[in-house]
Amino acid sequence: MTREHRRPRLPGQRRRVREPAGPPVIPPSRYRPRDLLSEAVAGMLQRPARSALTALGTVLGVGAFVAVLGLTATASAQIDDRFNALTATEVTLEDVAREHEPHAGPAFPADAEERVAELNGLRHAGVHWTVDTGTDRGVHTTPAGPGAGRGAGEDVQVLAASPGVLRAAEATLAQGVIFDPWHAESAQNVAVIGASTAGRLGITTLETHPALFIDGQPFTVIGILDNVERKADLLLSVLIPATTAERIWGPPQGSSARMLLATELGAAQQIAREAPVALRPDHPEYVKAVPPPDPRDLRSTVTGDLQQLLLLLAAICLVIGAVGIANTTLVAVLERTAEIGLRRALGARSRHITAQFLTESATLGALGGLVGTSLGTATVVTVAALREWTPVVHPVTLAAAPVLGLLTGLLAGLYPAWRATRIQPAEALRR
Repeated sequence: MTREHRRPRLPGQRRRVREPAGPPVIPPSRYRPRDLLSEAVAGMLQRPARSALTALGTVLGVGAFVAVLGLTATASAQIDDRFNALTATEVTLEDVAREHEPHAGPAFPADAEERVAELNGLRHAGVHWTVDTGTDRGVHTTPAGPGAGRGAGEDVQVLAASPGVLRAAEATLAQGVIFDPWHAESAQNVAVIGASTAGRLGITTLETHPALFIDGQPFTVIGILDNVERKADLLLSVLIPATTAERIWGPPQGSSARMLLATELGAAQQIAREAPVALRPDHPEYVKAVPPPDPRDLRSTVTGDLQQLLLLLAAICLVIGAVGIANTTLVAVLERTAEIGLRRALGARSRHITAQFLTESATLGALGGLVGTSLGTATVVTVAALREWTPVVHPVTLAAAPVLGLLTGLLAGLYPAWRATRIQPAEALRR
């Protein structure tokens, strides 16, 4: 057709442009983060009970993680305070005279407490030793000896102690009184026992003025100890005045005598250096001073062992939580095979399916981590309140705990997500 025979174009009519022949261009499918998150939440809400039980393992693991670190930090602070108040103010003096001179007498003179009382920073001091009661070492509640009466023949340690020992140990009484300087000066046959020892001997009250028989010697029980802050073995012993023990059994044998000193805070090291000279200026080497240990080293040992043990428990809980998430996600993959096939047929790629299931498992882990962090923090605060402690939880722990839950869920979903990508669309739609 020539140019003259073409149909003329009317005014206002647009000229048609012929498109080149070929298949239509289909844009690649996209999976926006917003859609990904909404699909993951919808998948979780389809079975809320299963999702809650799946996240329970992560809740327990992360909660244990936060509680362990929080309680360890809180206990560490309390250990510092306790060692500063008790261990850092305790000095023990030992009689080592026989190690230097075989025929030397007792290293502690009769006025030992008066000599050390002049040291600056000393609060209380007292000498004590284990009494050698002879062949019959039992403590009886009847004068007839072993085999007669309730509680007869109990093998209980007998300690000779000056009144200052109980004050230095910061003893508290359940009943009665402790022996005082008058009992010591007059060498009275009186005794103070711990609550557990009283139970073993069948002594429940002091209203009947109970008596004990040690090597045939009667002693009136005037006090029952409820607790001691230092030297816990006093609760398992029978304590009698040192002067009474010397009158009946003689002075301490060998190097069994010791002196317990309670000092002001910060004065223990100085008193440990000065006390041997104050007691034995002629032979200070006869007295060995044992200063308090460094509380930082002992605290590191105690809290390190505790933290390792409890963190192992938290790790086990996290592993259980990860297995639970992996199992549930894998079951969800098998149950949603048709859905996966339909998505693949409509253009979803393998990475989209992987991202969907990883997001579901990671969301479960993150939610479990948030709930576990809250429960762990509440546990620390509750325990601290019951013990009248100051709760200590590091901000790094609170920030890391939800992330730990998310990572647990993410790792748990790797295998189920990989299984989901292996499903072929045609095979899935035939089921």
